Amino acid sequence: MEDVSGTVVPPVRLAERPRDPRKSEFETNKLKKRLRRLVGQAIGDFAMIEAGDRVMVCLSGGKDSYGLLDILLSLKDRAPLRFDIVAVNLDQKQPGFPADVLPRYLGDRGVPFHIAEQDTHSVVKRVIPAGRTMCSLCSRLRRGVLYRVASELGATKIALGHHRDDVLATFFLNLFFGGKLKTMPPKLMSDDGRHVVIRPLAYVRERDLARYADAMQFPLIPCTLCGSQENLQRKQVTAMLRTWEQQFPGRIESIFNALGNVVATHLMDRRLHDFAAVQATGEPDGDGDLAFDVDLALEHAAPILGDASIEALVPK
Repeated sequence: MEDVSGTVVPPVRLAERPRDPRKSEFETNKLKKRLRRLVGQAIGDFAMIEAGDRVMVCLSGGKDSYGLLDILLSLKDRAPLRFDIVAVNLDQKQPGFPADVLPRYLGDRGVPFHIAEQDTHSVVKRVIPAGRTMCSLCSRLRRGVLYRVASELGATKIALGHHRDDVLATFFLNLFFGGKLKTMPPKLMSDDGRHVVIRPLAYVRERDLARYADAMQFPLIPCTLCGSQENLQRKQVTAMLRTWEQQFPGRIESIFNALGNVVATHLMDRRLHDFAAVQATGEPDGDGDLAFDVDLALEHAAPILGDASIEALVPK
């Protein structure tokens, strides 16, 4: 822009307005209420916590486990039933692990906690060749230690920080690479038969946990053992799901809802349905082969799938 004398005048820039702290506080409280509602709903839907439970919250130092602990503490103060919480961290002796962070955080919040020290890092590095996936062995070793600690502490439930995105990614990992319709259940018995494992974040999206961790300024501790393994199939599947969510709004919701709406008679698992016993009765059956298995809802799936062809449903 020029003035009347021909001199170039720089454009006037409005000063950036500082973020209103009241608005930030309002948004954080709104997010916290939604997370608390979703966690409470999952706990109720799957009977995760009962009166008198001692819930062992596994705290890794990541955003998910911090969020899990914070929300459970909030629910504990409001729940009509009484239960106790103890936080447990497994110090796997990874080089550079800041061992003072979690004890200081938990002490400041007045949360009972236990730090279990086990050098699983050296075991994993010794057994797994360089460049290979470490997660499987690491998780098995970690699980064994946590089960032992749960017994020592008298915990009746072991709470893990897996969220909705983890549930969906596990489903597709099993579908694509394991040949199974299987995922992380919200509640199950441990493989040693001595503990009950719960996932109270089963209804919570990862992006909401990330926003919450940022708002609450949790002192996050990254996992340096496996965080840099870019070739993990889980990362590829997670990227696929995020792309779907951006390009086809509603698709992820539909898939997640399907995990809780299984029609076993319309699959092919002979352990779930006695096909040999299927006989014509002459009576109408609402669960029968109506309209050759064409669900009328699928005829109106455009808002869910967008204009994509069926090929778009398959990852490249």
